[in-house]
Amino acid sequence: MSKKTIAIGVTGGIAAYKIVDLVSRLNKDDFEVVVLMTEGATKFVTPLTFRTMSGREVLIDLWQETERYKVQHIGVAEEADLLVIAPATANFIAKMAHGIADDLLSTVALAVTAPILVVPAMNSNMYMNPIVQSNINKLKSLGYHVMDPDQGVLACGVTGPGRLPDIEDIYQRIIDLLNPCQDFAGKKVLINAGSTCEDIDPVRFITNRGTGKMGYCLADEARKRGAEVILVSGPTHLNPPTGVHFISVWSAEEMYQQMLQYYSSCDIIIGSAAVGDFKSAQIADQKRKKAEDRSEKWILELVGTPDILKELGKLKQDHQILVGFAAETENVLENARKKIKSKNLDMIVANDVTVEGAGFATDTNIVTIIHRNGEVKSFPKMPKQEVAAVILDQVANLLDNSKCEE
Repeated sequence: MSKKTIAIGVTGGIAAYKIVDLVSRLNKDDFEVVVLMTEGATKFVTPLTFRTMSGREVLIDLWQETERYKVQHIGVAEEADLLVIAPATANFIAKMAHGIADDLLSTVALAVTAPILVVPAMNSNMYMNPIVQSNINKLKSLGYHVMDPDQGVLACGVTGPGRLPDIEDIYQRIIDLLNPCQDFAGKKVLINAGSTCEDIDPVRFITNRGTGKMGYCLADEARKRGAEVILVSGPTHLNPPTGVHFISVWSAEEMYQQMLQYYSSCDIIIGSAAVGDFKSAQIADQKRKKAEDRSEKWILELVGTPDILKELGKLKQDHQILVGFAAETENVLENARKKIKSKNLDMIVANDVTVEGAGFATDTNIVTIIHRNGEVKSFPKMPKQEVAAVILDQVANLLDNSKCEE
């Protein structure tokens, strides 16, 4: 697949300096980035800064000569897979809304046929001005993608709407627009992730090696593909994916109760969490002290925790798809098939956690997907984000089949 080219149009607002980080990240993620600046933008950030971050010549003057394009503004417009205007000032929004092309960026904006993402950032009073709002609404009606600004204290000292959204949010919106696959649009997806922890006393607990990476990748991928995502997670060092409803829990019982609360309203439920199977029969009120000579033995009595997927499987409705995981150390396929039946699953993702590059605390995974009808698909080692896409592709097939059966 060829590189995607993103044209970043920087206009003359104080938030222009933040776009340097966006350009740097896109470039590191192997996107081709071409930066176009208005004359006003150069008063806030030097073109050299963007040239260093993008690795390409920064375009400013409509009349500047270039060997790259036969006609510069047309060449840029044809090359771009997406045009991002960030920050978008009130002045530039007005230009776009009324078809004015008096500099390089506004001319490219008229010539481009790729999607255009507009990210307004300005003083609150300017943003709320009826003329500016009318111009923004006009752009939306014409098919432009417009992000709402954040609320907060602005550079001018005013508090209100007008702050440039976080760079992470802009980045995710760019990725969404470059990924037209929206096969989960209108679907509500419930995912659990991470490990669970069971207290022994106020300072000690039982847990496992689950890190949550697989579940977080699934949540991120489902959101990108248009789903409304609820992520219920045990403790992990990971940051929740942007745009999901995140719920933090500690124990298996807490996770079960949260899953139960949202379960009935969801279309797809994916149980990727490494839920602990056991907990201490009794939790000490005070920290257990060790003997001075270390001669004391502490024998813990363990009892079972809720089998979350099995309990949800009992409640599964006809329209719902229930997906489980089987992290095994032996007899992987045999054990996974048993879980499909015992937990009333539609599909299970099995892996051997003893194999290098699979399982807990890795950036990759090696999985075999087994369907209720007995179909088996095995996949090679790949990054967990790619594994997430593969899993959701299989779920999408189940959605298509269910539609055909209706």
